[in-house]
Amino acid sequence: MIDAERIVRLAWADYGDNRSVVEIVEVSAHVSTNHVFRLRLDDGSHVVGKVSSYGSYFLFAEDHDRLFKLVQSLSDTQWSGFLAQVLPRDGRAYTWYDGSCWAAFYNDVERGTQLPRIISTDDIVFLAREIAGFHKACANAALDLPPTSNSVKGDAIHLLDQLSSEFAPRNFDLRESDISYLRTSTHNFLTNLENIHFDEWTKIPILVDWNLGNFSITQDANLLKRLFTRWDYDWFRIDTRMLDFYFLSRAASHTGDKTHFSYSPHTLVEPRFLAFLQAYHSVYPLSRAEIEFLPSAYQFFILNYVIREGAKFFRSDLSTRFRKDAVRLYLPMLEHLDITPLLRTLG
Repeated sequence: MIDAERIVRLAWADYGDNRSVVEIVEVSAHVSTNHVFRLRLDDGSHVVGKVSSYGSYFLFAEDHDRLFKLVQSLSDTQWSGFLAQVLPRDGRAYTWYDGSCWAAFYNDVERGTQLPRIISTDDIVFLAREIAGFHKACANAALDLPPTSNSVKGDAIHLLDQLSSEFAPRNFDLRESDISYLRTSTHNFLTNLENIHFDEWTKIPILVDWNLGNFSITQDANLLKRLFTRWDYDWFRIDTRMLDFYFLSRAASHTGDKTHFSYSPHTLVEPRFLAFLQAYHSVYPLSRAEIEFLPSAYQFFILNYVIREGAKFFRSDLSTRFRKDAVRLYLPMLEHLDITPLLRTLG
């Protein structure tokens, strides 16, 4: 078990800031294996430090480089200040690495008001229009960002290789029949990517995890609501915007994303999410191919973040439960998901 507080102190010392640490308070959600701390400095200011051993340091460093550049690209837009900035050194995002763990620091962004656990119809429309505007800005910023090493296709190919190993049942702690089902699901997902020419789709910076605890809102002088600040970049990537929509469907759901925890796909076909898509489409239009990809976007979330990476990211007890539920409940539900109502959002 890593001594995360010791690591964050070592990383701050290496960062080379003249301000010293007065107090460190852990503010982790205790769902993932990451550790998040708020550091109080001797000038009274605060920064946030994150310590991780999830995934690859090299992808972590690459993501933070792109995040730093994204914030810079948004600085002259209405989204200036929305994303917590990665602290830089020598003009680049600073990351610390000791061969087994890594860390980064961020501005401690001001929190506004959080939306309630179950959001109103008006808030669904507000959130949809704001997310659409943010996606448009990210699409413009993407023109200035280098590509990333990970991709939907690459992650799925990696998972298919892992599932093809004779040791897959042991490695994933699942039955052979579960592994066979997942192997077929992953193969079909990759086949669909080929059929829709996914490599040619527009890719933008996305954050994937839009749960209601990751962002705050505010009201302007005219009492219009706006997205205010966003933090937590665990699943940042540059890919199709459609990967953001599963968590947005959870936020819009009649059960919310906190009241009853589930990774079920049912939220994608709730009337409330239909209202979300209609409001989003009015600001940043969606294509028929993108709407048709929504079940695949959900499928990728389950295959990649729950099955492939779940044991590294989630607490071990949660990972075990999520994987079994994913293969025995959630993915089979996808086979009966009717998205015909969603296509009507296109008019």
